[in-house]
Amino acid sequence: MRLLFLGDVVGRSGRKAISDRLKRLRESWRLDFVVVNAENATNGAGLSAAHAKVLLDAGADCLTLGDHAFDQREMLQFIEKEPRILRPLNFARSAPGKGARVFEATRGRKVLVAQVLGQVFMKRAYDDPFSTIETVLKKHPRGGQVAASLIDMHCEATSEKMAMGHWCDGRASAVVGTHTHVPTGDAMVLPGGTGYQSDAGMCGDYNTVIGMDKAEPMRRFITGMSGGRFKPGEGEATLSGLFVETDDRSGKALRVAMVREGGVLQMAGP
Repeated sequence: MRLLFLGDVVGRSGRKAISDRLKRLRESWRLDFVVVNAENATNGAGLSAAHAKVLLDAGADCLTLGDHAFDQREMLQFIEKEPRILRPLNFARSAPGKGARVFEATRGRKVLVAQVLGQVFMKRAYDDPFSTIETVLKKHPRGGQVAASLIDMHCEATSEKMAMGHWCDGRASAVVGTHTHVPTGDAMVLPGGTGYQSDAGMCGDYNTVIGMDKAEPMRRFITGMSGGRFKPGEGEATLSGLFVETDDRSGKALRVAMVREGGVLQMAGP
């Protein structure tokens, strides 16, 4: 199976890149299933119902969120109506929506997608992501009823993401980090056959400070004072993510490739 995971979509620029390019990539790369992290797609903070529809119509099979899952209040209701949107498993016990779900890919094959939030350097004390994901992986073993499984590890610390990759090695098809908006160069297949990358990066304007127009972040760093709200950059976006090819029978990752498509971070895809 040929899977594509795209990192955090940031603002209008990121949404436009998905709308303009994803269908072409699905065809040219013969993709079977596409997961997009969309937690910053609406003004850089959360995801609105309208923008969720834009991304799904553009060719995403599943949207994951993150710690900004419900910054757009309408998502509290919309996520209950739209099963293709996942919030983190360990966000809160009372949170609406689901943190893991089995989807149908091409030729009737099943794909498990789940998301967890890390604990290190995060603003809130979320539940333990390791024990949380353990329950899901035991229920949906790789290569059993699901042909592939993909875990979105949304957190700050690279070390915590790496630990999650090794924790899931041999049990998930891929573990991909999100949240920092900076792509890492460590895409690999772990010894147990799990594809891994510490951070997929963002789908947004890289001539910015992690997706935000440079002026306000720089003002705050230099002066320590706020001059207004952060605004997403509006230059041409780069699609950043991870391509994973898996074996249908075992669910193992056979190969991975970093994706940098368009914008200022251009490199070859799969």
